[in-house]
Amino acid sequence: MKRSFFSFTFLFFTIASHAQEKVSLDQVIKTSLEKNYDVVLARNNARSKETDNQFSYGAYLPQVNAAGVLGWSNTNQVLQFVNTVNNKEGKAESNNANASVVLNWTLFDGTKMFATKMRIGAIAKQSELQLKDQMVNTIAATIVNYYNIVRQKQQLNATKEQMAVNEERVKLADRKLAVGIGAKPELLQAKVDLNAQRALVIQQEATIAQLKEQLNLQTGRSLQSEFDVSDTIEINLNLTLEELSDNIEMNNYSLKASKWNLVIAEKLLYESRAGLSPVVNLNGAYTYGTTDNTKLLNPFGSTYFKNEGFTYGLSASFPLLAGLNNRRLIEQSKIGLSRQHLLYEQQKLTINTNLKNAFTNYENAKKILLVEEENILLAKENVTIALEAFKRGVSTFIELRTAQQSLSDAYNQLIAARYNAKTSEAELLRLSGKLLQ
Repeated sequence: MKRSFFSFTFLFFTIASHAQEKVSLDQVIKTSLEKNYDVVLARNNARSKETDNQFSYGAYLPQVNAAGVLGWSNTNQVLQFVNTVNNKEGKAESNNANASVVLNWTLFDGTKMFATKMRIGAIAKQSELQLKDQMVNTIAATIVNYYNIVRQKQQLNATKEQMAVNEERVKLADRKLAVGIGAKPELLQAKVDLNAQRALVIQQEATIAQLKEQLNLQTGRSLQSEFDVSDTIEINLNLTLEELSDNIEMNNYSLKASKWNLVIAEKLLYESRAGLSPVVNLNGAYTYGTTDNTKLLNPFGSTYFKNEGFTYGLSASFPLLAGLNNRRLIEQSKIGLSRQHLLYEQQKLTINTNLKNAFTNYENAKKILLVEEENILLAKENVTIALEAFKRGVSTFIELRTAQQSLSDAYNQLIAARYNAKTSEAELLRLSGKLLQ
């Protein structure tokens, strides 16, 4: 009864696996680049910086402001003169209307406006490269996560394959015991090993389900709730260090983005130096105003007043003493520029070192993979021979179990070698910037 139950469970998982829609790595990568939250946030940041850049030409334009005022007054007044005949007392009423348009245009500020415009443009270009760098990192993470599921799937298939051998062991041990040439410990041990592998299948299914959830989270939960992945891990075994390291400063997006920090720091230095220069502004205004005294007590006042016309001119200011603040800003900008140079050189050295280390891991993984591919063939043949010998009664169950354990270890090492080779390849392509290409 238990046997029938486990057989049904195995058949159920097999049918469910085939019923799931298989998604390719390219599909998952495409979805991740569209829906992954880190990529979306980086894309929004790039849009924000590009918007600033599009409107940064406003630094060259004048500022024009318009203002208008309408007012009414109703006041009690007392007028007393030397000639008391002209003394008056009562309410005075008037209406006022004023409007103005004021222009202020900076003609020269020590080229600060030009440096600011270029700095904003550099920030926009840097944000584009940061977006591409995030896309490269997302692709690499997607590759690793996708093939981790493939790895666990291969591990599951290997466990199921070994279960078939253990089921055969149980049958043979049971048959030997029935005819009186076997021992019950052999049958019990075979059943224990089979149940252990059944438990491994259940655990492996749970691990695969969890990894699929993680991959789906990486795509912004855009994949179906039930999906399947490829059965194989495709590895490019022809990568060379010369090809990967060639012109890495122009291909690695993280390094390219870091290089723009030098441009930004240079423009900040120009802006700080501009603080020592005079500022020349063009000023202009058009004003219009009327006052209508509808009820006038003062006999010498006007009943209507109008003011209309233009005023314009130039103004200049020169910083004579500002507590050495401008000098301080210049020195700080120089230090900042020097710091960015050091950070860039440090990052370049780190990336080149990481690339060489990753290539060493890649080469070692390829060598180990060749050994493990040969080893799995030997282990399979060994199990086949041991099983046939056990059937004929010329070997013990301990020898068969040892061969099975060797096959299990060979599978584990081969699958791990494939996965390690793929992750090493992905890391090399990430560092060289070729994933996005």
